Amino acid sequence: MRKKIKQGQKVAVGFKPRERELVLDHTFAGPELTSALRKARLVDGRHIVRYTLADLEELLGFVAAEANHSTDKKIQNELDTLHARLSLEMESYDDGLWQPMRLTSACSRRPSAAADTARYAAPRVRWHLS
Repeated sequence: MRKKIKQGQKVAVGFKPRERELVLDHTFAGPELTSALRKARLVDGRHIVRYTLADLEELLGFVAAEANHSTDKKIQNELDTLHARLSLEMESYDDGLWQPMRLTSACSRRPSAAADTARYAAPRVRWHLS
C-alpha cells in the first residue's frame, strides 16, 4: 500500500555515505538535485534529503544512465543497487500522479529481486500470416 501525499510534497530519503558519493561523483545530476545532498548532515549513518517524487524520479534517471554507461563493473553494481532501492522508496508513495514505472525510468541493467518485472515486460504478439 502506498502512502498518500500531496502533489509536490517532499519526502525524506536517506543515503548512505557511499550512495551519496556515487550520486555526487559519478552522475551528471545537476545542482538542483545535488545541492541538498551535498549539504545533508550525517545522522545515524545516513544523509537525509527531502525530494519531491518528480525530483526523485529525475535523480533515478541520472543514476540509471550512469549505471548503463559506466565501464567499471563495481560502480555499475552499486548504482544498480541504489537505483533499485530508490525505486522501491519512490513507489512507496502516491501523490495522485503515480503511474506504473515507464521504461525510461526503469532502465537499470538488472531488475531487483523485489521488483515486479512482469509489469515491465513487453506483451507477446502473435503474427498470423494469411
